[in-house]
Amino acid sequence: MSRSKILVIDNYDSFVYNLVQYLAQLGADVEVWRNDDERFANPAFADGFDGILLSPGPGTPEEAGVCVDVVRSQAGKTPIFGVCLGLQSIGVAYGSVVDRAPELLHGKTSLIQHQGVGVLAGLPSPFTATRYHSLAIEADTLADELEVTATTASGVIMAVRHRLLQVEAVQFHPESVLTEGGYQMLANWLAVCGDDEAPQRAVGLAPLMSALSNSPRPELDTDSRSDGSSGLRDRVLPGSLTGATHHDQVPMTQVVLDGGAAASGTQQQRPR
Repeated sequence: MSRSKILVIDNYDSFVYNLVQYLAQLGADVEVWRNDDERFANPAFADGFDGILLSPGPGTPEEAGVCVDVVRSQAGKTPIFGVCLGLQSIGVAYGSVVDRAPELLHGKTSLIQHQGVGVLAGLPSPFTATRYHSLAIEADTLADELEVTATTASGVIMAVRHRLLQVEAVQFHPESVLTEGGYQMLANWLAVCGDDEAPQRAVGLAPLMSALSNSPRPELDTDSRSDGSSGLRDRVLPGSLTGATHHDQVPMTQVVLDGGAAASGTQQQRPR
């Protein structure tokens, strides 16, 4: 099995390890660096990584540390995938305008319409995804290099990808248990990073929404605090699992944290 080595850029997001754990469950070896890590000063910082994931986080793309510069320097060299603020950073890197979204959404689901390409290949259209954002790419400013691959019914951009390079992003949160197909999206991206077996591994991993696929579409309504954060969010701490699988145990590959400490081993599956 060929595992991908993934660099996750942490934009000081409290829930970045939801994404890290999804990647680890899919077989990736993951390192997490904060967006102001001094190692980014090395022009060869990405050597040895098969992919770079730009995490969600607070603030604007201009406040997301090295993210915009990483897109500009690594596009075409290393596959890049952005989530939420990561998508906005990719948009800004190519000259798109990111501004206030038509509505503030923190912890609410929307139906996502898409073309079935890139990380969204194989997902139904529409599907349910969880959104936590107050900013969005303004559609009429989207850079020529980028194409829209998913939107809400009202036309808010929910996914983009580069027309030629392996750069792709989603505005919603694939790691949320109320998002359909989150594992599949990340597995599709890991395949781009060189792990062709990741999509097959995703088959046995099912977030909550897979079990609810035949139920009425839910809306998770939370209080929006003055700082723009949500009062309720899917919490997955290192040591717990978000996905239900037919296996009793899920092997976890090594996850390397900012300080160089590593966590690895086999973790028990929690019942759903």
